[in-house]
Parts: sequence; C-alpha cells; structure tokens
Amino acid sequence: MKTKITFEPGTHRNRSVIFILYKYNDELNMAVKTLTFASWSQTKLKWYIYESEFNRNKFYSSLGHLAYFDFSAIDNTSSNLTIYKTLPILTIDNNEEIKPKSEKTVKHLKPFSDDIKTKLSEFKSWMKHKRYSEATISSYTECLKVFLSFIWPKPLNEVTNSDMINFINEYIINKNLSYSYQNQVTNGVKIFFKEIVKCELEVDKIERPRTQHKLPNVLSKAEVSLILKSHANIKHSTMLSLIYACGLRRSELLNLKPLDVNSKRGLLIIRNAKGNKDRVAPITLKIVEMLREYYRLYKPTVWLFEGNSPGERYSEQSLQSILKQALEKAKIIKPVTLHWLRHSYATHLLESGTDLRYIQELLGHRSSKTTEIYTHVSSHYLQKIKSPYDDLF
Repeated sequence: MKTKITFEPGTHRNRSVIFILYKYNDELNMAVKTLTFASWSQTKLKWYIYESEFNRNKFYSSLGHLAYFDFSAIDNTSSNLTIYKTLPILTIDNNEEIKPKSEKTVKHLKPFSDDIKTKLSEFKSWMKHKRYSEATISSYTECLKVFLSFIWPKPLNEVTNSDMINFINEYIINKNLSYSYQNQVTNGVKIFFKEIVKCELEVDKIERPRTQHKLPNVLSKAEVSLILKSHANIKHSTMLSLIYACGLRRSELLNLKPLDVNSKRGLLIIRNAKGNKDRVAPITLKIVEMLREYYRLYKPTVWLFEGNSPGERYSEQSLQSILKQALEKAKIIKPVTLHWLRHSYATHLLESGTDLRYIQELLGHRSSKTTEIYTHVSSHYLQKIKSPYDDLF
C-alpha cells in the first residue's frame, strides 16, 4: 500500500515554505532524500520546499510510485505557487488549468470550471460507493486532474482516444514517468469518462502500458532467522515472525484482531485484504505458542497489535522502525523492507515443494501469473539447470 504524503504551508527562516509530511517509511524516506528540490530542517525536523519553487508534478514524477498525495491544506492558500511549463512538455499543477502560452513561467492559472469541479465530485462519490480505498480515490483523482489540464480547453464531451494517446506520448513518456503512474491515469480516465461524462471517448480501447516484470527481493532462510531472532521484545519479535510465517502484507498484520487467530484449528483469518478479499493462512504450533505468550503479556483489546494506548492500532511507522532495528542488530545492510519477508515466505514455500496453486491462495493473488514470478528467483529450480558451459571442458 502506498504511503500518504500531506503538504502543509508554513515558514522557515522567515521564508514561506511547504512542509512535506508522511509516516516514516524506509523506502519512501530514501527516495525523499534524493530529491534535489527538497531540504531538511534540523529545527523543525521536517522536509520542506520553498513555496516559490513548489511544483506538484515534481512529486508525481519522483515519488508517485511510492506515495499518493494530499494537497488539500495548500489548495486554498493565497500563496502564488509557481508552475513551470516549457513546450512541448507540460508541467501541470493538478488543481489548475493550463492555457497555451510561450515558454515563460506560467503564473496565476485559472481553476477548473464549476462543471468540471462538479464532475470531479461525482467521480469521487462514484468510487466511494464502489468501495474504492481512500488511497485509490486520491491517486485516481489527482491523475485525472493532470489529464484534464492537458486537454484544456477542449470540452469533455469532445474528448477522444487521440487525446489520451497524445497525453501519454507528450507528457508521460517525454517526462519519463513510471508505468504505475501511467496505469493510474488510465484507470482514472476510464472510470471518469465511462461513468461520469459518457462521451465519445471509447474507454475500452484505451491501452494500458505493457507490464513491467520485476523480480521480487528474497532473503535466505539464514537471513530471515537473524532478523526474527534479533529482538528480545516479544511483541516486536511476534510481529515480524507473523509477517514471514503467514506471508502477510504490512496492512494485513496491523488490521488483525485477536479473534482472527484460531489456535484450535491452527489458522489465521486475514480479513478485507487487498481487493477486499478474505483468506486464511496456516499457523504452526510455534507461532501459536508465541502468540499466546505475547497475549499473556500485552492483553490487546481491539487490535491484535496495539500502540501505547489500549484500542489504538499499531502504527506503520513504528512497525518500520522495528524492522530497521532488527536489520541493524542482525548486521544486514541490504535495503530490506517488510514486503521482502512476504516474498521470502512465498519463495521458501516453493523451494520446499509447495504447489504454486496453494501458494497463490495463501498470498491472496487473484491471478496465478502473479505467483509464478517466484519460480524466477527460486534457487531450488535454478540450481537444477545445468549450464552448457560445463560441457565445454
């Protein structure tokens, strides 16, 4: 799940700035550190960018694959947020319209018309009633605003597939934006024009980008063992162990409740996972005993893993910190994330002879093709392949 980034107006050293706020995430934090246009305030303990240099598209192109954005706190400020536009590539503020001008900096841009604002509101309402997640609604809406700014001032009921092709070629590809961002724009545009506008745009003929095939990052069993044994704190150890033992996503672990553990049947019930699907995962006697010891000491009330206050769900940031501390203690320097434990679980199951169909069910994958990617990183299968090089000598 992507992390939410919120932007907040403020001042720093007597200058107007926009603060960049998000829950700590190792991968996202490393990405933010690489931003040449953002600076760290040692006194405020926040990342910031000078208001005069603020540009939303810089964040979409740099962090869009890791996060979704909430601009609501700065949308109504009186500040003059500069938007840069150099032809033929558009750099667009998502809440403003682009009017064809020269290669000069574009300022004082007009907001969307009332009609478009109304349709955007209908778009959000439609996704809410279809039970899309908050992150998906935010991502699709912001991506859609970029597309609508690109095609302005063309009336919505005259938009065609050629406009989408031009947008992809002239904006997404020329700016080297990610596959995932293109996919988000495509999804948002399809829903908006099919369900809200209902114009001559043939949404079923809009092509998605060709799928990227990235290999999952996998740890060895020895490395996993070092990570899981690194914490003396039973709560921290149990959380990391359960992620690996059941192949959980971070959100799935944090959404668990005490009643989701069926110790008599040796099952863990994972509710409302990705795609709003429930599934079960087997838990061994060792995990059951660990959970019993944890429960005896902490006595959680609402959530299986709670924060400092009773009934408060454990935070994602704190969970990331637990992993970070474990890596330091285990002296593992790889950029390990919590999802690596899930990938390692699936790969180790495959190497032990578990059928791919069962692994698919355990991970909650909709398609078997998603699960098949683990065959490409399984040492068990790769080591069986004999290189023709060995026959040359």
